[in-house]
Order: sequence, then structure tokens, then C-alpha cells
Amino acid sequence: MSRTLQVTTITFLFFGIYYLLDSLWFHDLRAWLNNEIHQIGISHFLAYSLMGLPIFIGTQLIQPRWSIIQNLGLNKSFWKGMVFAIIVTLPMFIGFAFAFEFNHDISINTILISLISAALFEELYFRGFLFGQLFRHSKLGFIPAVFLGALLFGLIHLYQSNELGELIGIFLVTFFGAILFAWVYVEWGVNIWVPIFLHLFMNFSWELFSVSDNAFGDTYSNIFRLVTIALTILLTILYKKRKNEKLAVNTSSIWWKPEDNLL
Repeated sequence: MSRTLQVTTITFLFFGIYYLLDSLWFHDLRAWLNNEIHQIGISHFLAYSLMGLPIFIGTQLIQPRWSIIQNLGLNKSFWKGMVFAIIVTLPMFIGFAFAFEFNHDISINTILISLISAALFEELYFRGFLFGQLFRHSKLGFIPAVFLGALLFGLIHLYQSNELGELIGIFLVTFFGAILFAWVYVEWGVNIWVPIFLHLFMNFSWELFSVSDNAFGDTYSNIFRLVTIALTILLTILYKKRKNEKLAVNTSSIWWKPEDNLL
């Protein structure tokens, strides 16, 4: 069996197991934990962690010489990811502060569920594992490696609305958001903290102010979000130039890499 086929098989199999377990038992597990500890935010975090066990097992099987922490990119600079994310999301915080009212209903559970858990586990499972293992350990280029995860990421956010126009908008925002998060992940040296914090602070700006009940938003919110996206891309390119490194996603890695490339 070729290395690419082996990595692809393990990645899809163990992500599929995770997704099935999550779909069937996440809410029951969270409810049971909440009955024991009486804190829904922490229960949500713990349930999300436990449901990810197939992800961690699959990660170790793909590259047993590395630790799970190293293979997912958790060993890279925490502070670099946080500082970068703060800088690029400033337009959203500043713009939203002028355009929308402060959200007085934000709570510790909102922070634990919608911010910390969403950013940490979605990036670990979707970008670090489903995308990252395919792109780092097989010959698959960026587009084939990222497409399925981005498609699924867009689909799982469709619960946020029942209106066709909003559903299309939500899908497109989350689909292309998944591609952006995957791109910054590899361009910043497979530092998973970069997309984690970018995801977290983008969500935080959305929650801190009464922007929208879903990921699509309105004209004003999307203007400020587009500024953040443009700043993210620009500063990432400047970062690579300053380090005198070529972009990890380029003409030789966009579709099919000539040989396995461990990043």
C-alpha cells in the first residue's frame, strides 16, 4: 500500500469514526457530565475532548515517530498565534464596536462553548487532522486535501438558519473560512495555534457585540470581516517574505505533490 493511500485511509476512517460517535452520543455524554459536575460549559468541553479520541489514535497511527502534540502542530508557538490573531482581528472588534451594540448576555458558558471549544476542537479535528494529515503526510496537494473538510465544515453550520439565502451565505462563509484556516495553518509552519486563535477571536468579536445570530451576518459585519481576511493574507505573505521562505501552498503543491512532504 502506498504511503498516500495509507494516510488517506487512516485519516478518513478515524475521522469517520469520530464523526459517527459525535453524531450519536455527544449530546448524551454532555448531559451525563453536566448531571455530574453541574456546569454545561465544562461538560461541553470535556465531551468534545472525549469524542476526539479516534482523532488522536489516528494521528498516532499516521506518524508514530512523532508525538500527537507535534503531529497536530500544538508544539509550535502559542504566543505567535495569539498575537497574530489579535492584530488581524482588530478591524472586526473596532468596526463592530461602532456598528453594533454590546452583547450583555455573553456568559462563561458562551465563552467555553462558542469560543474556546469551537475554536480549539474544530481546528484540531478539521485542520490539524482531517486536512493536516493529508497535506503533510501524503502526496495530496492543498486543494484535494482541504476540500472535503471545508465542505463538511460548511455543511455542519447549516443548522443556524432555515432561510435559503442565509443558508447559502452561511455555507460559503464557513466553507471559505475553513480554507483560510487551513492555509494559515501551513503557512505559519503548521502552527495550529494560529488558526485556533484566529477562529477564536473572530468568533469573540461576533459574540461580544450583537452582530448576528448566524455566521453570515450583514453588509457591515462582512465589510469588517473582509478587512480582517485581507489583513490575515497580507501579513502572512509578508511574514514568509521576511523569513525568506516560499509559500507552502504554491504551484507545486496546489494539486499533487511530486513526493511526500513532511511539514
